[in-house]
Amino acid sequence: MLAKRPFRVSIEGNIGSGKSTCIKFFDKYPNVEKHPEPLNEWRDVSGHNLLGLVYSDLNKWTFPFQHYVHLTRLKIQTSPPSSPNITVKMFERSVQNSRFCFIENARKHDILHDAEYQVLNEWYTYVEKNLDIGLDLIVYLKSSPQVVWERMMRRGRAEESEVPLEYLQQVHDAYENWLSSPDVGCEVLTIDADRNLDAVLEDLERYSYKILGGNHTN
Repeated sequence: MLAKRPFRVSIEGNIGSGKSTCIKFFDKYPNVEKHPEPLNEWRDVSGHNLLGLVYSDLNKWTFPFQHYVHLTRLKIQTSPPSSPNITVKMFERSVQNSRFCFIENARKHDILHDAEYQVLNEWYTYVEKNLDIGLDLIVYLKSSPQVVWERMMRRGRAEESEVPLEYLQQVHDAYENWLSSPDVGCEVLTIDADRNLDAVLEDLERYSYKILGGNHTN
């Protein structure tokens, strides 16, 4: 009999919504394997900074960037746990996010040509049919575009310096469309991430049993 896979939790939200901070909150649980977004991999693909390139020219670089994002997220989502004691895998965004949020947004705003969109859709459809990429819970850090834009400007990542507020609004709308769909595939726990950090952390503590799928040990 195959061993039961870990409970999978995807931390979702706009740029600057607090996803990395949310994941760090669960450092105190040794049974939780945590995966922040693999930014360093995206910044160095055989010497190419795909993250910087996509922010510099969305129309030119979204197609190769989303290919690589799919690959890195798939590795994280389907890799075996690092030890037998791991009962929860928590990651910053998911393969589903790439497909139903960012790729749909790129199609809607003509950032992807239809041929590019169809290639990415075929790729996802094959993966979904042939690999277990299922999620057990999505934690959605819901935030308003203006708030996360201000946070993004304060943290000062070089690649994000030219990201306009309009793009954050598009991402927000894409998240709302995806996570309100009856086909989202798992339960969605929404946390108001416009509030101060202490309030968000209090909610994470309050809902920790649910977020960890009942695997609440430390």
